[in-house]
Amino acid sequence: MENKLLSLLIWLPIVAGVLVLATGNDQRAGIARKLALGFSVIIFLLSFSLYSGFDAGTANMQFTEHYSWISAFNIYYSIGVDGISMPLILLTTLLTVVVVIASWQVITERVAQYMAAFLIMEGVMIGVFSALDAVLFYVFWETMLIPMFLIIGIWGGPNRIYATIKFFLYTLLGSLLMLVALLYLYNVSDGSFRILDYHALPLTLKAQILIFLALFSAFAVKVPMFPVHTWLPDAHVEAPTGGSVILAAIMLKMGGYGFIRLSLPITPDASHELAWLMITLSLIAVVYIALVALVQQDMKKLIAYSSISHMGFVTLGLFIFNAQGAEGAMMQMISHGFISGALFLCVGVLYDRTHSRMIDAYGGIATPMPVFAALFVLFAMANTGLPGTSGFVGEFLVILGSFQANPWFAIIAALTLIFGAAYTLWMVKRVIYGKVINKDVAALEDVNSREILMLGILAAMVLVVGIWPNPVLEVMHTSIENLLRHVDISKCPLICR
Repeated sequence: MENKLLSLLIWLPIVAGVLVLATGNDQRAGIARKLALGFSVIIFLLSFSLYSGFDAGTANMQFTEHYSWISAFNIYYSIGVDGISMPLILLTTLLTVVVVIASWQVITERVAQYMAAFLIMEGVMIGVFSALDAVLFYVFWETMLIPMFLIIGIWGGPNRIYATIKFFLYTLLGSLLMLVALLYLYNVSDGSFRILDYHALPLTLKAQILIFLALFSAFAVKVPMFPVHTWLPDAHVEAPTGGSVILAAIMLKMGGYGFIRLSLPITPDASHELAWLMITLSLIAVVYIALVALVQQDMKKLIAYSSISHMGFVTLGLFIFNAQGAEGAMMQMISHGFISGALFLCVGVLYDRTHSRMIDAYGGIATPMPVFAALFVLFAMANTGLPGTSGFVGEFLVILGSFQANPWFAIIAALTLIFGAAYTLWMVKRVIYGKVINKDVAALEDVNSREILMLGILAAMVLVVGIWPNPVLEVMHTSIENLLRHVDISKCPLICR
């Protein structure tokens, strides 16, 4: 099984999604839910074999599979993982289980289709993190838009059509430029679509810059980076809770992963040459978008803007070209998956009871919902980067790496700790504490066992990774060091020294 493990993790969720879809209408909704939960748990347990069988001492691709797909164009079904992609696959399988649990009672219409969409999307996202062939990567990259498009478009809010079209157009247009770059690389590499072959191509600086900008158009939208971030708040507000969780926790990480897997190793000189641009846009996201979050009245919008600000740490960490920054970027991606997913679930818990996401509709939640309040405050504190939570680890490493690159980068980046605490604690104060503002809030029931389970899983991960991050750091360290050696620190321009 080990040699086929990655294929199993990719295709089992897709097959499971088809089986769930085959259960039919809502009269068999219970069967659809049980099948979805059963398959998602099995896939999560199988994914642990990646961790247990992983050799952290090598940067080589592991669990590789390589089969001819379209021989006329040298296109292969080629997959494998390293210390960068493997943790993101584990994050994907865990969050899928949580989303299925979260949707158990909330989704009452077209249940089979909803569960099937998430299972199929899980397999496709694992495919993105595993693909070593450029065409395979692109196919998985584009395919994952379809289930998310349907999730927002069918089960979303009143303005779901506008949000889905905006989301689809932003991501599709950026991806088309990525396809152009991949076709150019195919031509200059004597007809190879193998991504690892592109790492050794003797490209001129001009060619690298054009390729970097083409790839940037796809990955920056996914992160999303300023100024192509405007689709995200709309998508989050209109998406159902499960859609918001996967969008924030997994799909945003595709952008950071794309920079690591393609942009940095294929265009190392251009990455150094344009580092000033990436650092500037990252710092704008970290500071400006945090200020935008301060004025939000809708909890989902506030968390969405918070996500953009925190993802600025990812791109900042990657383009300061040192180990602390790169490892901090990876830790930030994983931690943000837990924290943002948990915060959107918390908003979903309240919305299911009151059908309002507005901050001023709440107040004194801690009185009728003490268990929920404790969990919400934990995730809020993690969002501010409180030591002992996973939110601290990634941000601390990025700020440390930024200080080594340029102290001003670290000073500006550290402002987000102040702004993040401001908008998060402001939300907590108004929603959780104070007097109970109305009878609707007073009548709220505390979280049930299903909600405790889904939030408890993420609370445990936030605390475990925050207190003991070493198992995650050990897995990624060798791969990160290998990436930085390839990019070559000696070429870093004066702005990074």
